This record gives sequence, C-alpha cells and structure tokens, in this order.
Amino acid sequence: MSTEGVNTSRRRFLIAATSAVGGAGVVFTAIPFVASMQPSAKAQAAGAPVEVDISKLEPGQMMTVEWRGQPVWVVRRTPDNLADLKKIPADQLRDVNSEVISQQPPYAKNETRAIKPEYLVMVGICTHLGCSPTYTKIGEGGLGADWKGGFFCPCHGSRFDMAGRVYTGVPAPTNMVIPPHKYLSDSRVLVGVDPEGAKA
Repeated sequence: MSTEGVNTSRRRFLIAATSAVGGAGVVFTAIPFVASMQPSAKAQAAGAPVEVDISKLEPGQMMTVEWRGQPVWVVRRTPDNLADLKKIPADQLRDVNSEVISQQPPYAKNETRAIKPEYLVMVGICTHLGCSPTYTKIGEGGLGADWKGGFFCPCHGSRFDMAGRVYTGVPAPTNMVIPPHKYLSDSRVLVGVDPEGAKA
C-alpha cells in the first residue's frame, strides 16, 4: 500500500483529537457511575453514626451535633449539677426512674441517664410538639429559686432537669430522648451506636 500523498501530521492530529474526545466521553460517563456508589444525603440522614470530639467541652458547657436530622446535645455537667439531681423531690418529676423504656437505652436507665455521669448525651427536642428547649442554668430564665438548672421549652413551658427528666404539670408527656451512643475514648463519643455487648 502506497503512503504517497498522505499528510502524516494531519493524521497524527486527527488521532490525537479523536483520542481526546473519546477520553473525555469516558470521564463524563464514569462520573455519574462513581457518584452513584456514594451514600445519598437521604441515606446519611437516615442514621449514619456521628463522632463527636468532647475534649474542649468545659464543665457547664453544651455542644450540639446533628444525627438523623435532629439536634443532639452533649452537656458536660458540673459536680453541682450531679448533686442537684438528687435534691429534686421525686413527686416533681413525671418519670423520675425513667420507666418509659423508649426514651433511653437500658444502659442509660439510671439517675443521670448517662454512661458517664459527667456527660449527658440527649436529643434536643421537646417531647410535647417537637420544639427545641433552651439550656437554662441556675438563676437564668426566671424559673424560680428552686430551679436546679436544666432545659426549658419556650413553646409551651415544658421543663426538664439536667438529666432530661420531665417535670410534672407541664405539657411534655415523657422525658427527653437519650440516643444510642458509646465512648471511643475519654474525649470522643460516637452517637448512633450502642456499646458492644449492650442490650438495645
């Protein structure tokens, strides 16, 4: 076969251009395929665990993270907060012993409703109509001299103590929810997963 009269530079240009267009087509085809392997925002919102660094949380402070589209509070309680939980008369709390089992995992069915008494991990939603209460310390919010600190819902006046237990005489029917969680270390907590060996 004779190559006389063939323009080799033009041939090289056409081969390079065709290869470039073909390569771009492969990339644009691969992008949606690779993206389809990533979990969707809906799947992530459905309950992927959230790791929280609590190393900088000072006593008396609260931080908020999002899990399953809900605010989850981590509160570092002070020794006074823990002592005050024992001073609230039992008849002032609707579910003082956390008997409504759907409101906390079994390992948080205790006086502090926590794995580690110092830290409260709780869904920050009022159990009445889903408003978000405010963290109200002793002497704040005009809640009276006997207020030991806790959470006040401004929507309809429900009050919760520093363990998220609901007071009597308010619209909220149950204690605030404690989500499944476990400690990875002294400074990290994983929200959305029960500790190994815990009964769910």
